[in-house]
Amino acid sequence: MKKRKKPSLNVLYEDNHIIAVEKEAGMLVHGDETGDRTLQDHVKTYIKKKYDKPGDVFLGVIHRLDRPVSGVTIFARTSKALTRMNALIKDREITKEYLALVSKRPQEIKGTLTHYVEKDKKRNFSHIYDKLKGGAKKAVLRYEMVGQISGYVLMRINLETGRPHQIRVQMKRIGCHIIGDVKYGYEFGNVDKSICLHCSKMSFIHPVKKERVTIKVKPPKNDFWDIFVGNY
Repeated sequence: MKKRKKPSLNVLYEDNHIIAVEKEAGMLVHGDETGDRTLQDHVKTYIKKKYDKPGDVFLGVIHRLDRPVSGVTIFARTSKALTRMNALIKDREITKEYLALVSKRPQEIKGTLTHYVEKDKKRNFSHIYDKLKGGAKKAVLRYEMVGQISGYVLMRINLETGRPHQIRVQMKRIGCHIIGDVKYGYEFGNVDKSICLHCSKMSFIHPVKKERVTIKVKPPKNDFWDIFVGNY
């Protein structure tokens, strides 16, 4: 068996307070029961080597992307930055833009979706409802169809809330399954076990410098995303 290639780290933004990197599909952001090495581990190693830091490196997880999702991921390098970034998320002052390839065009090419999402932690599965039910929480996103080529539809999505698997279940709810997402109803999985959902941009006021920071990264190069090169 060939030795698995160690993933390289693409640093998108870095200062003394926060660091943003590109997450590859298939990598965990934070540790779970699998015990697999995480993106957080890789970033800690990068900081430790670059700055010759002794002992353990502090690195706070600000937000998570699902394992099969790629894109912008931000970590806090100090406890102060972590507290302030968490406050920005709570107050919905961090804008998150995603790109998604889905199975069909929506009835309306632009709109807002409002549902209620409840996570089943044991099954790692989210249930979605049209009305408030049980422990479900309100989930809101805005979407816009960008283009359609060869039976695939490119969507731009802006999250207003951050519920577990939110985009995946809301797209399923309107019949626009994300390519490769067999967990939520797409017929076939992608060979690399990714799904065609990518966090392309995050924007916020820096927690310490108090200036606007916008971080972008293009989708990974593969047979699906390459169809739409030049459209994002």
